[in-house]
Amino acid sequence: MPEIKQTTHLKDLWSEAEAQKMAGNQLALLRYRSNLLGADLRITNFGGGNTSSKLELPDPFTGRPVRTLAVKGSGGDLGSITDAGFALLYMDRLEQLKELYRGEQHEDEMVRYYPLAAFGETRVAASIDTPLHAFLPFPHVDHLHPDWAIALAASANGKRKLDEFNKEFGRKIVWVPWQRPGFELALLIERAVKDNPGAEGLILGGHGLFTWGMTQRECYLNSILTIDEMGDFILKHQSKKQSLFGGVEHRPAQNRKDIATQILPALRGVVSSNRRVVAHYTDDEDALTFAGSKWAKELGSLGTSCPDHFLRTRVCPLFLPWDPAKGDVNLLKARIQSQAAEYRAAYKKYYDEWANPDSPKLRDSNPSVVIVPGLGLFGFGKNKKEARITTEFFINAIHVMAGANALEDGGLSHPLPQARRREHSQQFTQFHNYVALPRSEAFGIEYWALEEAKLQRMPAEAEFSRRIALVIGGASGIGREVALLLARKGAHVVVADFDEQGAKKVADEIGASASPEFVAHARVDLSSSASVREAANFTISQFGGLDIIANTAAIYPVSGSDGELAEAQWAQTFLVNVTGNYLLARQTEWIFKEQGLPAAMVLASSANAVVPKKGSEAYDTSKAAVNHLIRELSIRLGPHVRVNGIAPATVVAGSTMFPRDRVMQSLEKYKIDFQDSESTEELRAKLADFYAQRTLTKQPILPQDCAAAIVWLASDQSGKTTGHVIPVDGGLPDAFLR
Repeated sequence: MPEIKQTTHLKDLWSEAEAQKMAGNQLALLRYRSNLLGADLRITNFGGGNTSSKLELPDPFTGRPVRTLAVKGSGGDLGSITDAGFALLYMDRLEQLKELYRGEQHEDEMVRYYPLAAFGETRVAASIDTPLHAFLPFPHVDHLHPDWAIALAASANGKRKLDEFNKEFGRKIVWVPWQRPGFELALLIERAVKDNPGAEGLILGGHGLFTWGMTQRECYLNSILTIDEMGDFILKHQSKKQSLFGGVEHRPAQNRKDIATQILPALRGVVSSNRRVVAHYTDDEDALTFAGSKWAKELGSLGTSCPDHFLRTRVCPLFLPWDPAKGDVNLLKARIQSQAAEYRAAYKKYYDEWANPDSPKLRDSNPSVVIVPGLGLFGFGKNKKEARITTEFFINAIHVMAGANALEDGGLSHPLPQARRREHSQQFTQFHNYVALPRSEAFGIEYWALEEAKLQRMPAEAEFSRRIALVIGGASGIGREVALLLARKGAHVVVADFDEQGAKKVADEIGASASPEFVAHARVDLSSSASVREAANFTISQFGGLDIIANTAAIYPVSGSDGELAEAQWAQTFLVNVTGNYLLARQTEWIFKEQGLPAAMVLASSANAVVPKKGSEAYDTSKAAVNHLIRELSIRLGPHVRVNGIAPATVVAGSTMFPRDRVMQSLEKYKIDFQDSESTEELRAKLADFYAQRTLTKQPILPQDCAAAIVWLASDQSGKTTGHVIPVDGGLPDAFLR
């Protein structure tokens, strides 16, 4: 093992005091080690890598100690894995698999034996990497995908540079050519260790890094020290390079965030041709450097090298040629359409070229990463987290390409060290010193039957998964319930309200029960076109587009002591309640058009719109106008956008229109007994019950009742309903339409 020394780039996070709490529990220590490694994306990416320990556990059949492998389960993440996330398998049964192995052409059949080797009550699906850990003769093993190590693994001169690294740092890391993860690779790395006594680790060509140790602590130190020294080695080479990726061709656009917002709806729409996706945009330094470089298109076309990368980033990203200095956004939007069509055609050709009768069906021919000079990177996934992780994975790939670029020293020739056999060398694609996997190998992993089986094990998506909703009036009452219900059903939600702190509170509530990445909040003033536009643009910047608008916000003006409204109050009521909805449609119409995806808008009207009475003329007539505006907007925004509304009877619970003073005034007006000592909610309940007696069902109308109707109107279940207002009034005869 390497001598323990101070790291330069990575921090030793191991706490001996914390480890002592787990003394004697090797599974807990394995989880601890794994969490520390997964806490730094420079060590391994989200969901990537594997860790393992060989343990002595009491056999549930005999009670006697038996040698067991604990290895990260399929699809797990090192940073967040728990003790229950590790698959446990009998070591002797795994060793017996060598006798059953029929050769590389049949290696996938070995996976069906892993569940049969399960130890005890474990039901965690074993990873395809299980035998790689089992056959290495060390108690504790880490298999990681650090960018610095993959830079060596993906360099045309990688083996020679690894020799230089070993000499410079006094290490013994062994090179193993590319082989798809699986049983054959397990035998190859077992043989490599036997052939190289004293080996401290392995670099897998085009793939990643293996390290190990005799104790949990020793394994952890070996991993971080090896990665840290490889970082030293790569960064030293980078410091000698005048420029990366061939130098700068396009500098970052000063207004790149604004341009990104302008193009995201069109971009999201075009890459959602198979099914909707959610977006993540990054303009960090690495993304901008790569996107604006002279080699971005060529390197991008090769795609990533590490299998863990391109399972998310697809075989390669979409590069959009554009000159940010000219700033022609309309030209960029036009290129989105044409270039995406070319990408889909090329992807279909790639699939057809390498698919066989047993291959899974083509999943999606759209890119999951888009590169735009001057702007940076756009990533897409089924939700915000997946979109962000996809983008991070391509940032990892950029780091790998930068490292390979820095290691270039001329004299590149075949056979490439990644090729296991000389005749396979020409199948690898390369640009300068960076080597990508052969397309056949990329396809074999992307459409691996075992990967397809993993996807099939995923739970069904929620009803509003992949949908993006802007809920205005979301800080309280009906709007709050709409935001909560949409979030529970899987939507990404922006909670918007004039009361920004109230909107934040609801967003925090959603984030605590779902994922903080799926929700955001914003302030919005419906009387201001600029404010409405900012809320819509904020939604785009967060998630990439817009599928659902629900507006429950309105004002109810209170008359003066003479019982009359001031002219300004009348005007403000119509400005917020009516014009605000019109501004909302006008400021979002372009989003829906450029997305080209079915969408829904639901506005809150009122039973008051059709029930005339004294003292509420401004509110009532504004809601009558909303009813007709719904019909007008359904015509204007169709066919892609359905516009509907709900007409509740009076909703007292949770409504900002019913502060304590107004509730007490209403109770006095209707001669309902109450005490000043009663809470506001108790007073509201009395008033709500009074209103309920006017209805046929005799039940108070709750915010949840209205939210359920709004969410139904926003769903595909009402996909053929538009231009209508649905009563939610408990059966109010006075509001029956005549």
